[in-house]
Amino acid sequence: MEHSPGDLSTLTRKITVDRGFGCASYKEKCLSRRIAVRVRARGVHTYADYARLLDTDAAEYDKLLDVLTINVTKLFRNWDTYSALAATVVPELWSWETPALRVWSAGCSSGQEPYSLAVLFHRHAATQGMLPQISRVSVLGSDIDRASLAAAERGQFAEPDFADTPDDLRRRYFTRSAPFTIAPAVRAMVRFEQRDLLSDRTPAGAHHLIACRNVLIYFDRDTQSRLFDAFFDALAPGGYLVLGKVETLLGPARSRFVSVDSRERIFRRPA
Repeated sequence: MEHSPGDLSTLTRKITVDRGFGCASYKEKCLSRRIAVRVRARGVHTYADYARLLDTDAAEYDKLLDVLTINVTKLFRNWDTYSALAATVVPELWSWETPALRVWSAGCSSGQEPYSLAVLFHRHAATQGMLPQISRVSVLGSDIDRASLAAAERGQFAEPDFADTPDDLRRRYFTRSAPFTIAPAVRAMVRFEQRDLLSDRTPAGAHHLIACRNVLIYFDRDTQSRLFDAFFDALAPGGYLVLGKVETLLGPARSRFVSVDSRERIFRRPA
């Protein structure tokens, strides 16, 4: 690809101004790699040519933003993490006397993570003979990508989505034939919302469990630190934060959160 050193910066500033996508907070290598996918697909040779194409083709902007947002996921991705949550975090939160338990899947893509979290709470309530109380649990799935959220709303999945799903959970909570649809009782626990992690604020103490897995690695260190602070503030005292396997706390967050399971990247805000 032919471009001058400032062409990428010019293009990313344009994307931010036109669509409000916070390019400056993402790692440059990640951005350039993903933008190159669309540049090659459209057969143009410079970032400047691609910028002119965006001015005349609104549909291309939507395709570009879909590439820039990270939408690779599975149900119960990295089962060991969900197993750890089911063994410790879910029972602990369920035991709280609060009338509502609020869970947030931040960067939920097409819904696999929030539905998986909802299943853990539903199964725990069922094993305790307390299903009538499941309505106290609400799971929010948020993402910046509208197309992913539209898919999440449908609650339907394909065979590859189940690669990490235990057989008993698949049989109990999904239909037996394609499209494999989440059980209505679990679907009722989950809602979705378009939200930009970098600019949309969350009320203090609003959540008891926040999962943000395999998202932060695409941001620069300063942005990661800001997001850790935001997650700390968004958690109720004693609430939990779950990160991806290759992510870890940075900056002041390392002393603010308590490690619950270092292997599975589960942390807790002190009570």
